[in-house]
Amino acid sequence: MIEALLIPFQYDYMLSAMWVSAVVGAACGLLSCYVTLKGWSLMGDALSHAVVPGVVIAWVVGAPFAVGAFVSGMMAAGVMSFIRNRTRLREDAVIGIVFTSFFGAGLFLLSIFPSNLRLRTIVFGNILGIAEADVVQMLIVTGGVLAVLAVRGRDLMLVTFDPSHAKAIGLNPGLLGALLLSLLAAMAVAAMQTVGAVLVIAMLVTPGATAYLLTDRFGKMCGIAAGLGAGTSFAGAYLSYFLDGSTGGTIVVLQTLFFLAAMAWAPRHGVMAARRARRVAMTPSAAE
Repeated sequence: MIEALLIPFQYDYMLSAMWVSAVVGAACGLLSCYVTLKGWSLMGDALSHAVVPGVVIAWVVGAPFAVGAFVSGMMAAGVMSFIRNRTRLREDAVIGIVFTSFFGAGLFLLSIFPSNLRLRTIVFGNILGIAEADVVQMLIVTGGVLAVLAVRGRDLMLVTFDPSHAKAIGLNPGLLGALLLSLLAAMAVAAMQTVGAVLVIAMLVTPGATAYLLTDRFGKMCGIAAGLGAGTSFAGAYLSYFLDGSTGGTIVVLQTLFFLAAMAWAPRHGVMAARRARRVAMTPSAAE
């Protein structure tokens, strides 16, 4: 029985998939704390779809996929900012228009430029079949994001919680916002090869949302989210071998299950805790 459970560790492609997924999952989990608190979930969704045309163009011109995807994501962010500042449209409408436009452009480019790029791989990811060069590329992107968070994480946290105070002490909220947006685009590129463009948003939101329900301290929230992102990504890649299912789908389902558990049983912010608080408030002694 134990030998059967250890079978995935005998294959190099499975080992690569598990540990690379864990590294990317940890970085996504850490970044998801900022995304959750800043209310940028829709922005993450937009960027994850907007990178698709960049991937196709990078293939056509022979550039690294990560470069094309990152440039495409930043262009989408710039277009969203331009439209938002010059029209009366609500932000959610602007995001919806831009990300569907970029995603549609990516599908169009795929249809007119014959290539060995498979739509399924871009949309759903393929961590089990990823090339060694792409693994190195993903790790460089992820390492860069973690390095920036290590150096400027406190400033980004302050801007997330209180932009006015950040400006008062000499920080530039606009510049730091652009930095956070760049990190989000970079991680969307890295995670796209793990879970695909469609599911990237789950890795960039769900761990942070789960941790938010479990603690009121930002440092602890980051630790929980990073651990959850790494653990579920590693376990998802491992379980996908036995389930013979989508690795990205398995990872996201595991993260969702943890979120549902936290939503139900979180000590202070869960549904059960809220019910207990209401019952206590309704007792005669509490009323007195």
